[in-house]
Amino acid sequence: MKLAFSTLGVPGLPLTDVLRLATAHGYHGVELRAHPEEPVHPGLTPEDRAAVAAEFKAAGVEVLGVAGYARVAAPGDDEPVLAEIRGLLDLARDLGAPYIRVFPGGGTAQSPEEADATAARRLGTAAEYAAGLGVNILLETHDSHRTGADATRILGLVGHGRVGALWDVMHTWLGGEQPSESYAALSPYLGYVQVKDIASAEDTTPLPLGAGILPLAEVVDVLSRHGWDGWLCWEYEKRWYEAAAPLPGLLGPGREHLARLLSDSA
Repeated sequence: MKLAFSTLGVPGLPLTDVLRLATAHGYHGVELRAHPEEPVHPGLTPEDRAAVAAEFKAAGVEVLGVAGYARVAAPGDDEPVLAEIRGLLDLARDLGAPYIRVFPGGGTAQSPEEADATAARRLGTAAEYAAGLGVNILLETHDSHRTGADATRILGLVGHGRVGALWDVMHTWLGGEQPSESYAALSPYLGYVQVKDIASAEDTTPLPLGAGILPLAEVVDVLSRHGWDGWLCWEYEKRWYEAAAPLPGLLGPGREHLARLLSDSA
């Protein structure tokens, strides 16, 4: 498996510094938070996008994905959501990223069936655009659809090879799924896996990998036993928790922890 980290853990950090951290600590890739607060977002000009792609190539680091905030199950008109997804797909194509991330984002006024149908309709439409660019759309296990079982209700309706799943291990655990259950549900669709650690279900402040209670060893073990050889991406939610320890000092030990889990599972 290859290792990456998300720029959610280093909010606003210049790209040169992000890539320096990746190379210094042995990470193969970076997931880019695509938000106007960040150096890389859909508002970049073609020249800026080319410069970003060149900087990644020169550093020997891959752009794993473009993490957007489109909410595919949200109530309302389809077109604003589809336009947001198209913008993310264009950015990913220009950067050479294989994936974009979208959220479910279902509303409390919807029935589960309505939310599923809305998300599937939009993802099915966006999939045709994605296919023309060679980029995959990944639905993250999150918010209204936090478990693998929840996400696959939507993905099964879509049935398109360009639409898959991003497994956030915290949300499936908070939703009551065991890693073996999450993997069984998501494996036909799995793009990559976001790892993290927290103190408890009540305190989701990010912790160094291995310092909390999330079943990371079990996640790595189930992936290894099934021969899965994709990406593990550390999503450290520093942007939402200002009091959390700075990520740069944790990246080296975090990589070592993941390497130990991979060695043990082998």
